Amino acid sequence: MSTVKSYFILILLVLSAVAYIGWRVMVTIPLQQGVLSMVFGIALVVAETTAVAEAISHFINMQTSKTPEKPDIPDDMYPDVDILIATHNEGADLLYKTLNGCLFLKYPDKSRIHIFLCDDTDRAEMRRLAERMGVGYFGLSGNKHAKAGNLNNAISKTSSPLVATLDADMIPKADFLIETVPYFFLPEMIKEDGVWRRREQGESDENAKVGFVQTPQSFYNADLFQFNLHAEKNIPNEQDFFFHEVNVSRNISNSVIYAGSNTLISREALKKVGGITVGTITEDFATGLNIQSAGYITYAIKTVLAHGLAPNDYKSLIKQRQRWARGCVQALRSSKFMTRKMPLRTKVSYAASFLYWWSFARRFIYVISPILFVVFGIVVVNCEMWELLMIWLPFQIIYTIALKTMSGNIRNPRWSNITETIMFPYLIVPVVIEAMGINMKKFSVTPKTAASAKNSQFKYAIPHILMSMFSALGIAYCLYYFFAMHSFGWIIIFYWLCVNLNSLMFAIVCIFGRVEYRENDRFYAKVPVSLQVESSVIIGETADLSEAGMSVLLENPEYLPYKDSYAIELTYKDYHAQIMVTTKHVRRDGDVWRYGMKLTGCTEENRRQYLQIVYDREHTLPKSITSNILKDIAAAVLGLLTKRATSHRKLPRIPTDLVLPTESGQMVELISYNYEYVMVKRKPGLEDDPTILWGDRFLLRCQRVRARHVRGEMLFRIEDIYRRY
Repeated sequence: MSTVKSYFILILLVLSAVAYIGWRVMVTIPLQQGVLSMVFGIALVVAETTAVAEAISHFINMQTSKTPEKPDIPDDMYPDVDILIATHNEGADLLYKTLNGCLFLKYPDKSRIHIFLCDDTDRAEMRRLAERMGVGYFGLSGNKHAKAGNLNNAISKTSSPLVATLDADMIPKADFLIETVPYFFLPEMIKEDGVWRRREQGESDENAKVGFVQTPQSFYNADLFQFNLHAEKNIPNEQDFFFHEVNVSRNISNSVIYAGSNTLISREALKKVGGITVGTITEDFATGLNIQSAGYITYAIKTVLAHGLAPNDYKSLIKQRQRWARGCVQALRSSKFMTRKMPLRTKVSYAASFLYWWSFARRFIYVISPILFVVFGIVVVNCEMWELLMIWLPFQIIYTIALKTMSGNIRNPRWSNITETIMFPYLIVPVVIEAMGINMKKFSVTPKTAASAKNSQFKYAIPHILMSMFSALGIAYCLYYFFAMHSFGWIIIFYWLCVNLNSLMFAIVCIFGRVEYRENDRFYAKVPVSLQVESSVIIGETADLSEAGMSVLLENPEYLPYKDSYAIELTYKDYHAQIMVTTKHVRRDGDVWRYGMKLTGCTEENRRQYLQIVYDREHTLPKSITSNILKDIAAAVLGLLTKRATSHRKLPRIPTDLVLPTESGQMVELISYNYEYVMVKRKPGLEDDPTILWGDRFLLRCQRVRARHVRGEMLFRIEDIYRRY
């Protein structure tokens, strides 16, 4: 959308919002209908006002902010970098993949990259892993400050000018440092006539120093919303909107949020603020705030440079978001935020962050308000029908357009409502408690594990079920009043209830969960492969791959062993791996044949190369919304009703249209064969062990297995194949 059109929408939003909120405050609060009406009426006005204020703040940031251009710097300017990988209780297999990614990082002088495994539980297996991978190790026992103490311990024992922080599950792409380090030299570089050069003495601002560069937290597995709602092909990860749009838009106000991982930080800035902030449950958020308060510039970029694991069960998701919510509120409240030496625009941006965590309380108000009015007779808004049409409706249309413009193609208002509805019952109380000064002191680690068999529990959906029942009852009342009393005013309440019920039903489906059959997440990626079966080399390409196996597409059906292993070679970017696989299943897929293969073994070096082929790439989940409400409902319903189809066929069943003779002179009509069995049309008198003459090249000695009387087919096992000449 053009800048002029965006600013026009922003102006309309501000003007309509002022008019609407003014009308709501001055006219519609039910002050004379009792205490409950007044309380809930005021609550709804406050919810709408804070939502509009947050939206306007984000809209302004997004229209005025942009990612700075990365400068080109000479190789000798790339400094030493310490990479700190924080671990608490994660397994060695998970850390192996992260360390492996770090070891393949590109850099002009790789001797300047110093990798450290920072283990705050001082485990022997982590020490052995570090030795095996050839990286540094910092073990820590009795750590009182959780992740912050773990990182500060490592920072005190290292010395590089730049420090990269990675969570245990975040596997960096090879370009991570090449894409982030140059931003720290922006104050020293200038671009003239399309060419970057170093500033001369006196040209640069010595006070302009970069504190950190935050890259997106990206996930290679479907998050809980995508997976449980069967929407992993229709909607992006729920966090993409924040990291690709919201956080990047905060560049303009120097209020970029440090997310704790996938970040490159100036050691000088860390020293100036006393290291990673302790005494808070979100040390990353507080540290970023301190670095900005100290006068450092911070940047967020859109380029995805690492991938990790999203929480895969509802309990873990809620635990994570409660920590984020309480940590944000805690940091802004306890740090005397408003008295900090920060520009007003920075403070406004952080105030919007504070308001975001109240969106879950707003969602509760939005859900409960029409129920209170229709089912319990509690007036929440005191107005006439014509006022809704003349004031509420125009504002609602402009507000919706503005939200869609702001969200782009990553998020829309409907999906925002759904995700907030899924989480709100369990985030309201923690935010209120933290705002009252009752701090959460214990740091909790978000589990970094593969998906479980069933990733949720019924008890968490009880609030949503109750509100769904009351919403459905309210809809029934609306229909009765509309048809019995011919009152058109009920249409708006009816619409409001339907929107809420839609979000509540999606929430229930999401919380009920979905069975995950795969142990490893896969990437839909085409990688050239060559299969070595006996003396033959077969060329194909992958359809998808994971660390445990892959699907390979071949133009023609081939006999690939399923009891024994065979070699397959893959080449991608600078990586080359030869691994051993076995065939698990095969099926026809359009004009090609799809073979599912399981990895059975390889050397250490080939495993490392193969893991890079799997993980050093863009994730293959959606990057934009490609759905609508009907498509989303259909996907969820079909996903619930459709049973998983499992293929056990390990050899290609090849259809034929041949009539061949047997050695005894009988003619048989071949229906299909798969190298081990042959299916023929049932024929009276056909011997049980015929030898079929296949052209002038082969003799197939067969043994009957069974006959299908209904379909008129006979199945024979191929005992031996002989060459005729």
